[in-house]
Amino acid sequence: MIRQVGVLTGGGDCPGLNAVIRAVTKSLILQNNVRVIGFEDGFDGLICRKPVDLSYDAVSGILQTGGTILGTSNKANPFRHAVEKNGKLEYEDRSKEVLDYVHELKLDALVCIGGDGTMAISKKLIEIGVPVVGVPKTIDNDIYHTDMTFGYDTAVSIAADAIDRVHTTAQSHHRVMLVEVMGRYAGWLTLSAGIAGGADIILLPELEYDLDVVCERCIARSHKGRRFSIIAVSEGAKPIGGKHVVSRIVEDSPDQIRLGGIAIKLGNDIEDQTGLETRATVLGHLQRGGSPTAFDRVLATRYGVAAAELVARGEFNQMVALQGNEIVSVPISEVGGKTRTVPLDSSLIAAAKAVGTSMGV
Repeated sequence: MIRQVGVLTGGGDCPGLNAVIRAVTKSLILQNNVRVIGFEDGFDGLICRKPVDLSYDAVSGILQTGGTILGTSNKANPFRHAVEKNGKLEYEDRSKEVLDYVHELKLDALVCIGGDGTMAISKKLIEIGVPVVGVPKTIDNDIYHTDMTFGYDTAVSIAADAIDRVHTTAQSHHRVMLVEVMGRYAGWLTLSAGIAGGADIILLPELEYDLDVVCERCIARSHKGRRFSIIAVSEGAKPIGGKHVVSRIVEDSPDQIRLGGIAIKLGNDIEDQTGLETRATVLGHLQRGGSPTAFDRVLATRYGVAAAELVARGEFNQMVALQGNEIVSVPISEVGGKTRTVPLDSSLIAAAKAVGTSMGV
């Protein structure tokens, strides 16, 4: 019998998190009469003991709300907990305390909602004896063994809308407009948003771009009377033989490198080489915010219900996933710490090329 289940949201915030929390909680309560306990601020809620009772009423009315009612953290890690001692950061393994806390609360399972980092930590928790069920979350859509993560559709819609909006100012001022899109080392978000927004050039982390090719495309458009160009560029894109543009280093984070600024750098490079006027827009966290799309609300609900069903059946150490149109489960051990990038033979890349979009190569 499953009596008590924990829920947490790890990593960056994402539209649809509340929809999953709602689905997991309501499904477990209604179908199995289970008590659900949330933990604030991701794994920090387990480390520092910050439980929240998730009753049926507590999760009502949050389906369409962005963010997460539990809070989250992309730094908290029970196996590498940062503490400041004598003005210096040191790291402690608090996993034994977390395991003791799970036993103390008599949790039968822990539902971890997050991306590859969250699944990597979940994998290690499983190894020390914590029963985990995972739910894949990220706007980057870069988690292995699932065709789509919730939050991705919303982020694509936001980024595509931004690309739509720079078209008019690009046309009016005859400029090259660059829109920098999130995604880290995977180009799914930029590729889909670029196609949806009608970008003339799409630059991905998976394809190192040739600056000469990019400049030639912009000049060619200008000579044909199209006196503007729109470039959708992933934050992880880089030139052939070049390096990623890093905005800063966060020492106490599991993923210390923060990418950002490639659109500004590339815009300057294009302007220097062609004389064309450029402007860069970095979308940043706009892509993470706001209410989830209807598609993400439905997907998040399906994921949450499927996760609750895995818990009820005692099928732990699995992550729910979307393959085709079916919700399935895959071992967390095959997911955590891996990045699903865009394959070079992707049908999306082929579709972009077929309508004349340049990939910068």
